[in-house]
Amino acid sequence: ARHLITLEGASGDLLDYETILADAIDECTDVDVSSDDLAWLFYTSGTTGMPKGAMLTHRNLLAMVMNFYANIAPGFTTDDVILHAAPLSHGSGLYGLPNIGKGATNVILASKSFDPELVCQTIEKYQVTNMFMAPTMIKMLIDHPAVDHYDLSSLRSLNYGGAPMLVEDLKKAIEKFGSCLVQLFGQGESPMTISYLPHWAHKTNGSPEEIKRLGSAGFARTDVEIKIFDREENELPPGHIGEIVTRSDLVMKGYWKNPETTADTIKNGWLHTGDVGYLDDNGYLFIMDRSKDMIISGGENIYPREIEEVLIRHPAVREVSVIGVPDLKWGEAIKAVVSLNPCTTATEKDLIDFCRENIAGYKKPRSVDFVDDLPKSNYGKILKRELRDLYWQNRKRNV
Repeated sequence: ARHLITLEGASGDLLDYETILADAIDECTDVDVSSDDLAWLFYTSGTTGMPKGAMLTHRNLLAMVMNFYANIAPGFTTDDVILHAAPLSHGSGLYGLPNIGKGATNVILASKSFDPELVCQTIEKYQVTNMFMAPTMIKMLIDHPAVDHYDLSSLRSLNYGGAPMLVEDLKKAIEKFGSCLVQLFGQGESPMTISYLPHWAHKTNGSPEEIKRLGSAGFARTDVEIKIFDREENELPPGHIGEIVTRSDLVMKGYWKNPETTADTIKNGWLHTGDVGYLDDNGYLFIMDRSKDMIISGGENIYPREIEEVLIRHPAVREVSVIGVPDLKWGEAIKAVVSLNPCTTATEKDLIDFCRENIAGYKKPRSVDFVDDLPKSNYGKILKRELRDLYWQNRKRNV
């Protein structure tokens, strides 16, 4: 149920704040709590299947909070203001904890969907210093005219994560917001804390190596280990692609009432993220894709994100998702599902030719479907599973 609480006395359906306090119990019984006791059941978004309850302990959450202070917002104080533009059930809710720890201010939007103009109004009104958004939300924000009509200069840290951000979109965000951007890579199983790309790495006029790092997920957070494993659990050297694994005090206790999946996910203390990528010689992490999103066509492993990074550079493309669809000859064929910018046009041939000019021939899409909008979760993630299901009905996908 939804309740409205007022500071000026009860009236109609409004509840009086002082009355609620007066009716509260006088004393709270102390409860012995261990650092390994369960503190939060954080349910995964379920973009690749049924949501699972990640059991986060008090140790996990304290490590997350301290890591936030160390890496994301050094100098964070009681004067800071965080805006929750994403659902509290997602990473934004987790990042409310550092604010509570410092006695800072949490501002929660009442709207049920993402409203770019309301976000801009709220940043200006409350002098917001810190916020978390999914990449699709940032894209909606920079594409909205309101972003140029409000004073957003109070923002010191605009954190984004929860899904990949294509480099072309990131460059536009840097042009709009400058050096306040921070990329976070994490998941519910290691709450929001595996790697990060800090403020100072967000620049579009650096060396070729620095520009390349815009496509990375940064480097390991404080006291967090990252390695790349092959299928036999062997560590791979820099530049070799495998599964991203992590170990730290942030790794969950396991999945709620799901010991089998827990055993498959945490092995010898290492959390298997389900993401495929590599580390470069300097420790920067490059995420290729979710392992379940990889396309196998004619025996070749093809990562959709690489193709999406090319297509998003086409001036007509607003959003894109690349998936594998059934193909009798190759097993899977590459399909791009595209949403175009307003007042622009592009044909299937235009986009396939664009890919042919910018990527290896075997990676170009074999077909393109056009849609008004791509399906997304409440957190702003593009739902590849929903797109795939349209083409894989009554067929088994062996990836």
